[in-house]
Amino acid sequence: MLKFVFLNINICLTLTLFSQDKIKTKDFFKDLNKEEKRVIVYKGTEPAGSGIYNNHFEYGVYVCKACNNPLFNSTSKFNSNCGWPSFDDEIKGSLKRYEDNSLFMKRTEICCANCNGHLGHVFEGEKLTKKNLRHCVNSISIRFIKKN
Repeated sequence: MLKFVFLNINICLTLTLFSQDKIKTKDFFKDLNKEEKRVIVYKGTEPAGSGIYNNHFEYGVYVCKACNNPLFNSTSKFNSNCGWPSFDDEIKGSLKRYEDNSLFMKRTEICCANCNGHLGHVFEGEKLTKKNLRHCVNSISIRFIKKN
């Protein structure tokens, strides 16, 4: 009987927290346009070379388009010639990683740690930078804030 009570409490608490997270997340995405939602909420991808930040190299910080969470400093951006903005480092604690086996590939998806919006994927072992990481990010998922 005691195990049943604890199990029931745990299930109710989990469902409550999950529901609150869904409501919170929904608020972050309410101002996104149709194409932004397709990529950020439904884990789409913008066409290679089409994003405004692909060849953008100003000094500042890139934040999540949905919630303004700081994600990448411009000093970590590099030209990987892949067609999407690439970063070899992230702001500590800004990203969540998930295994992604879609499209018959094994990849690591990266999402905003604050709102869980889809950003892109991270790749290791390509030897493109000293850090040996490439965060491949959809321009539509981020916004740039210039710093002087």
